[in-house]
Amino acid sequence: MAFGGFEKKPAQAPMAEINMTPLIDVMLVLLVIFIITAPLFTHAIRLELPRVAAAPAPQTPRMITLSLDAANRIYWDGTAITAEQMRTDFAAAARSDPPPEIQLRAERSTRYEVIAQVMGAAQQAGLARIGFVTDPSAAGNAH
Repeated sequence: MAFGGFEKKPAQAPMAEINMTPLIDVMLVLLVIFIITAPLFTHAIRLELPRVAAAPAPQTPRMITLSLDAANRIYWDGTAITAEQMRTDFAAAARSDPPPEIQLRAERSTRYEVIAQVMGAAQQAGLARIGFVTDPSAAGNAH
């Protein structure tokens, strides 16, 4: 007893078609799951929040760019100054409210002693926020 159709085929050839019915069934089940669960993700809780008069946000501090070159010259926001002028300007800047932030740019060949003296002068004047500015593009090229 043979299974199949009434036709007599000389040789059984392998089936060359993909049965799409199980794939479509899985896709439809997933679609139904997503349709049911999607509203659950967007559910918001309504709250009656208290109303309070809040203080304004604090101002961001002013920034001073202090640059040092290889010849130990000091530049305050691009203007060349002496060490004494720098100390005077630090004292004046420390009196402002809020005190500014110092961004220190030093050339690679600048001696550490000079940088330490500048940082010490800023701290003596009362300026505690000091940041170092670097060049990230040259970090991978260091030898």
